[in-house]
Amino acid sequence: MTEEKIEKEEEEEKIEEISPAEDKVEEKEEDFQDKYIRLLAEMENSRKRLQKEKHEMTRFAIENVIAEILLPIDTLENALGFTEQMSEDTRNWAKGFEMILNQFKEILESHNVVAFHSEGEQFDPHRHEAVEIEETTKHENGTILQEFLKGYKSGDRILRAARVKVAKAPKEEDLEEKKEE
Repeated sequence: MTEEKIEKEEEEEKIEEISPAEDKVEEKEEDFQDKYIRLLAEMENSRKRLQKEKHEMTRFAIENVIAEILLPIDTLENALGFTEQMSEDTRNWAKGFEMILNQFKEILESHNVVAFHSEGEQFDPHRHEAVEIEETTKHENGTILQEFLKGYKSGDRILRAARVKVAKAPKEEDLEEKKEE
């Protein structure tokens, strides 16, 4: 063999030795790029999750404060229900309190807080709190007969359950006793 051939062969061997090393470097580079992209995606997901949790906590705090204000609003509303029985001077004062009450209601509306009506509906333990039960055959079992305290909700979330009187079908034994008498 000639010297040129030997040099060519040696050169090819060196190239073959270098090629696997280059392949390993490329594999590592691809691996690092993949890890980098995954970390970026994970950081973005964490940022979004934290932002959502912060928003939920803020909303929850506002709704809790509003829920505490509901009882004084109801009390004021009930008191103003007796304005016809008051003297003329007291009625003038009541008009001022009605204006304040309307401002409170506007604030509730701005936070998407609305009262819901319960009378005549079926009892739902998620929306209602039964404070009284009346046995009757005039109404279907579980029907709400009277609402003592309004319920409020914000979107799908119940801020305060309505306090209600619920109809209950009398036991058959009680019905039989009444028939016998």
